Amino acid sequence: MDPNGTLTALNRATQLIAELGGGKCVEGVIDEYPLPFSETTIDISIRRLNRHLGTRLDTAAVGKYLTSIEFEVIQIDENKLRVTPPSCRVDIKRFEDISEEIARLFGYNNIETTFPLIPADARHPDKKIDLRDRTKILMTGLGFSEAINYSFISKQSCDRLELPPDDPKRKMVDILNPISEDQSVMRTSLIPGLLETMKLNISLQNKNLKLFEIGNVFFHTGQDDNQPDEVEMLAGLWTGTRVDSAWSSDEINCDFYDLKGVVEELLRKLDIVNTTFTRIPREFCLYTRPGFTARILDKNEPVGLVGEVHPKVLGNYDLQQTAFIFELNFDRLIQSVPDTKSARPIPKYPSTSRDITLIIDNDVETYKIIKTVEILQEKLVEHLHLFDVFMGDPIPKGKKSVSFRITYRSSEETLEDNRVNHIHKTITNQLLKTFDATLPAE
Repeated sequence: MDPNGTLTALNRATQLIAELGGGKCVEGVIDEYPLPFSETTIDISIRRLNRHLGTRLDTAAVGKYLTSIEFEVIQIDENKLRVTPPSCRVDIKRFEDISEEIARLFGYNNIETTFPLIPADARHPDKKIDLRDRTKILMTGLGFSEAINYSFISKQSCDRLELPPDDPKRKMVDILNPISEDQSVMRTSLIPGLLETMKLNISLQNKNLKLFEIGNVFFHTGQDDNQPDEVEMLAGLWTGTRVDSAWSSDEINCDFYDLKGVVEELLRKLDIVNTTFTRIPREFCLYTRPGFTARILDKNEPVGLVGEVHPKVLGNYDLQQTAFIFELNFDRLIQSVPDTKSARPIPKYPSTSRDITLIIDNDVETYKIIKTVEILQEKLVEHLHLFDVFMGDPIPKGKKSVSFRITYRSSEETLEDNRVNHIHKTITNQLLKTFDATLPAE
């Protein structure tokens, strides 16, 4: 509304009443106006206006456009105008509003199309953003769907995860005005959100789920005035069958090794090669099942875990279906992704392989055997992998039989059997000595 239009409207209304009702107007008005309207004055730089719009207008042209719509214009100098809009234009408050009027009056179609100056040198994309996008593509390629949950969770989430009182994940940040009781604190883990998503999907009869989520978790610093510590995490969940049921294949439930293989493939595709999986002692298995959980190490530093969700945790979320999860510290993982890639020619000489079977204690982790062979740094060893584990008769109690296949190859010549047998025997003797192992009886 025009703040100065009241008297004009009142005079018109009085005139109509007098004409239609046969009355007579009394001279004068009584005006109760405690806060009179003050006019808005805006200084306009012509140079700035042209730069803003991409035009080449001079001071006279700008003044002419503004006076045509009843703006009061005073020229201060060659580059500046002082503009006062009429009281009816209550939408004009700042320089940008004047710019819109000039663009409209001049004609948008008359403004020349220009392009920003772009330097020839391209800038590398931010490493974190690039790796986050790559990770999402890789996880989608591995058959997982991305979940996007709220950063707010229930205050009871730590109790549902069976976390001890001194666990760092209990350092939650309270929300001052929570949407609901189930969203009253900032999350310190992505797992509660994935379990809630699993519960919702199962209630809708979607029982085969492969989910992942990348997002920040928030930890209270102990000081109310400080911002919380934020850590970006990557988490995944797999529950249900390994593959969708079909007439050509049996329905097999997923297990620990399925999800472990997903994590291994993800790390391999990210060119993170110095990772290992080692068992977590029972007392440190909080929301995962002991004996079915592995800690993920990168250069001997823990970066996450993979394992089966503890039955008690599933019960706390009213879930009856087995689920497997993994967690990775994404911020820490980024540091291990190499900035460059190296390549080497494909060997033209054939490879040869030898198998080795050892009888070792049940407590010995097989990855340590692989690491021991790597430490030997035998140049002709191209690959080593585990292909069989056996426990039971005739293996002694407390022991297990593990079988490895070692692939040998030279980039310079075809290997002779005598040379390969000598190297293989050296590796075998080293393993027997290091792990107090024995060879199976003939």
